Amino acid sequence: MFGWKNKTAPRRMPEMSGACDGAIINTRGHLAGTRVATAMGWRAVEALAAGDLVLTFDNGLQPLVEIRREVFWVADMMAPSAYGAVVVPVGALGNSAELELLPDQGVLVESDAACDAHGDPFAVVPAKALTGFRGITRTAPRTQIEVITLIFDAAQVIYAEGGALLHCPPAIVTLGELGDQTRDYDVIRARDAEFLVACMEAEDRLNAAA
Repeated sequence: MFGWKNKTAPRRMPEMSGACDGAIINTRGHLAGTRVATAMGWRAVEALAAGDLVLTFDNGLQPLVEIRREVFWVADMMAPSAYGAVVVPVGALGNSAELELLPDQGVLVESDAACDAHGDPFAVVPAKALTGFRGITRTAPRTQIEVITLIFDAAQVIYAEGGALLHCPPAIVTLGELGDQTRDYDVIRARDAEFLVACMEAEDRLNAAA
């Protein structure tokens, strides 16, 4: 139900969603200024280049194969509220500094409910589903949004701001890879994510009571 799926069809990432004054807005990816763990220490995503080694959750240091940079301007107009960042306070997701995420950015979380559902305690949820969890909030959209998308050969989860775990998309899946039965990350559907986060909130309450 949550978290993993096998590769079954070609796909391209990142997905683009929404529109603002006729422009397509990317609502997943990393906002400029976000620091991630690399072979050279913690570095801002906008300072990275293809070939740089980034520390991943499952596979150690992995090279970036591509970086996509997009800047969206919404000056002199009202930006849709759907593009408001998700603000993660210090410690909410293991992060050592406040973290701002795009609403559809995948976040790896750990939960007993996820383990009960599919035998794996880890699941990837869209950041917006975490609103209200451990003080996580939404903020009004910025007038300028710079998005950096880090792309690896395969989908990866990387460390951001000390300990938050963020999903990164794979390069395009080729026909030769379709028979590969290795597991790939899958950001779960909104309704499933909301249910999982509600379970996580209940787990927090039970832990606090204990």
